[in-house]
Amino acid sequence: MILPSASPLGWLLALATAAAYALAAAVAPRTSTGRGQLAIMAPAWTLHGAALVWGLLGSTPHFGFAAALSMTAWLVLTTYAVERQLFPQMRARWVLCALGGAAVLVAALFPGRPLHVSASPWLPLHLTLGIACYGLFAAAVVHAWLMSRAERQMRLAADSHSGMPLLTLERLTFRFVTAGFVLLSATLVAGWLFSEQLYGRAWLWDHKAVFSLLAWITFAVLLLGRSRFGWRGRSAVRVLYAGTALLLLAYVGSRFVMEVVLGRAA
Repeated sequence: MILPSASPLGWLLALATAAAYALAAAVAPRTSTGRGQLAIMAPAWTLHGAALVWGLLGSTPHFGFAAALSMTAWLVLTTYAVERQLFPQMRARWVLCALGGAAVLVAALFPGRPLHVSASPWLPLHLTLGIACYGLFAAAVVHAWLMSRAERQMRLAADSHSGMPLLTLERLTFRFVTAGFVLLSATLVAGWLFSEQLYGRAWLWDHKAVFSLLAWITFAVLLLGRSRFGWRGRSAVRVLYAGTALLLLAYVGSRFVMEVVLGRAA
């Protein structure tokens, strides 16, 4: 089975982006100010955006599981850039640079299937809602990981490497979860009401729909447990990780199986 690959320009953008992320991760520690570190990461972020635009609007537009992951990584990096302005002490540069570089290379290796010109004009909006939802939950996972690491460092009486207070990280984590839950709800409602206009068929209870609904229920339980029972710490983080894994299986997992394992379009 021969898998499709990115165009020469797509590969050039992907390699340049990965190199820019590696350079940002290596050089940024020598820059003490938050603005200086963001300026170093700006070329990688810009090249990453250009690679995404080329994949969607190039000579042969493609989309698939790897493109979804790459967009999610770019949104997380965008969120980080904004947060650095509000919380200069936040430190997650190495992890995010590695995430961005890996995502853009995977997207070049697996660019997905060509987008059909006959697709519904509402499909881009539906995909935008879904990708934005992925980005918000991915940002929540990054903050939850930083929160868990800060809590572990506190237990060991060591200096936290996140650079942010534990309660601030917890508050930001659940803000991202709440926003992601709202977008996930909108995405599911739009898919249920307008499935025939979006995909040319009525709503089907396939694996994507089932995993999406299970993820929605998991996040609803998490938010309910937080508001009614004060869930926090490791228990809340585990539920967040479980819901995010279900959400990944819903689209990214199903598309990976169809594009790579089975080698056919969805």
